[in-house]
Parts: sequence; structure tokens; C-alpha cells
Amino acid sequence: MNIKWSALGEVAVVAFAVGVAIVVIFAVGVLAWSVRPAADTGRDRDGTLATVAAGLCFLACALIVCYGIYLVVPQFH
Repeated sequence: MNIKWSALGEVAVVAFAVGVAIVVIFAVGVLAWSVRPAADTGRDRDGTLATVAAGLCFLACALIVCYGIYLVVPQFH
């Protein structure tokens, strides 16, 4: 058995980076969602911008998860 340590390290680094990125994106989405009702100062009075930002963050998380499932499940290829 021959293990390619560089490939294993690359997979570990990418998995860690994507894991951190999806957590950060989701946290930003939750933050935007929680700020939404309090957005009654400034130009964005109804919180539309915060709602759109939260929706885009949650959509990005869903797309990343779907892409990961696509990569793992061989029937989708």
C-alpha cells in the first residue's frame, strides 16, 4: 500500500478551509437575519438589505453542501 501524503494533506487542508468557510458564511447569515428587525435607522428602514444578505448567505451554504454531496455520491456523476 502506497499513501500519497501530499494528496492526503491537500485534502485535509481543503476540507478544513471549506468547513471553516461554511461556518463563517452561516454565522454571517444568522447575524444579518438577527439585525434585520433592528434596521430602522439609516437608509434601510425595512431591513430589506439585511434579509437579502441573510438569504444569500444561506443559499451559499446550501449550494456548498449540495456540491459536497455531488462530489461524494458517485451516482450523480
